[in-house]
Amino acid sequence: MNNPRKIALDALYRVIHQNGYANLILRRSNDLSAADQALVSALVYGTLRNYHWLEYQWRGYAERKVRPQTAVLLDMSVFQLLYLEKIPTYAVLSEAVELAAERDRKFVNAILRKVVQNGARPAPEGDELKKAALETSHPEWLLRLWQAHYGEAAALAIAAHDQTSAGVYGRINRLKINPQKLQEHPAVTMLENDCFRYAGVLSRTEWFKAGQVIIQDRAAQLIPHYLDVKPGMKVLDLCAAPGTKTQQIAVLMENRGELIANDVNPGRVKLIEQLMEKTGVTICQTAVQDASVPVEAWQDGFDRVLADAPCSGLGDLRHKPEIRLHVTPESIDELVRLQQQILDCSAAYVRAGGILVYSTCTLNRKENEGQVQSFLKRHPEFVLNKEKTCLPQELDSDGFYMAQLTRIS
Repeated sequence: MNNPRKIALDALYRVIHQNGYANLILRRSNDLSAADQALVSALVYGTLRNYHWLEYQWRGYAERKVRPQTAVLLDMSVFQLLYLEKIPTYAVLSEAVELAAERDRKFVNAILRKVVQNGARPAPEGDELKKAALETSHPEWLLRLWQAHYGEAAALAIAAHDQTSAGVYGRINRLKINPQKLQEHPAVTMLENDCFRYAGVLSRTEWFKAGQVIIQDRAAQLIPHYLDVKPGMKVLDLCAAPGTKTQQIAVLMENRGELIANDVNPGRVKLIEQLMEKTGVTICQTAVQDASVPVEAWQDGFDRVLADAPCSGLGDLRHKPEIRLHVTPESIDELVRLQQQILDCSAAYVRAGGILVYSTCTLNRKENEGQVQSFLKRHPEFVLNKEKTCLPQELDSDGFYMAQLTRIS
């Protein structure tokens, strides 16, 4: 029988020590019951969201070096003790001892009993950002970066929001359903445009299964509107996988015109193709293409170009809390260079009078506003029309940046 705590422990080890991605690893545990899947997900994401805080709770009791697998087990067990009230203490301790290597069982039991006996250790008082970094398990340098870019209150609010469970947003697919059918449903709460919340599990509805609705973050749904597409246009979506924005662009084009979507990974291009077929998009062609490498045939060829660039993902820390464990200022600098290459390629594809939209799911002016200002210095044939940063606490969404640029010559 599959042990959900063992599955969660193995997943956490791979994420923390082998740079794995939680969402990809957890897809392989779909042979579990719904209850066990929910427990595995809660253990993995809860432990990752609170990783530094959990380490702080037990490390002070350890008087010897702790093996990585045992440390992860302690993290996961302390998470259950402090956050999952429905699981009895004796069950947490018993399972932890059972999962521990034989030579570490007494040690694990002793550490966890001290956590139970003493309760949660408060963070040291003093520097508010430093305290918040520990309590929300964010790197301190990241909170200071957000403080510099958006102010201290916003930095603290972003970090607090990252600790909450991500909500699910839907988008009506007008190619396959009359919007009025959903808008009048009692379980549907409409927001801006075709965005909505559903009082239930949207992925289990016939609407979703039939491709009549798309699951897509609320702020992400704003980006295709920045393209200002019209039916009959020729549009290029770079870095398009898994295709949710591509699909939205096709809807806004009323499925008329020409739409090309590409990604560097053939497997991810397949995801775009599958989504287009499921949702009734017939105008989309796909291509396996590195967006940072120029394509001569696309020169001056498009009315609209979307460059939704690879980024540090600092706006998506609710869905991908493991990013906080691995991101560094150095890794961001490498992405900035890649984004620059993609923007320079994108510029060449836009016809005079056409629009280029640059977007990221990160909160970092170096990758966002700074990247656009640098682009404008290199490309005086473009002007910035408007730009927007969506802080996650504002719409209860992921954090996004988008900029609309017009080619004037």
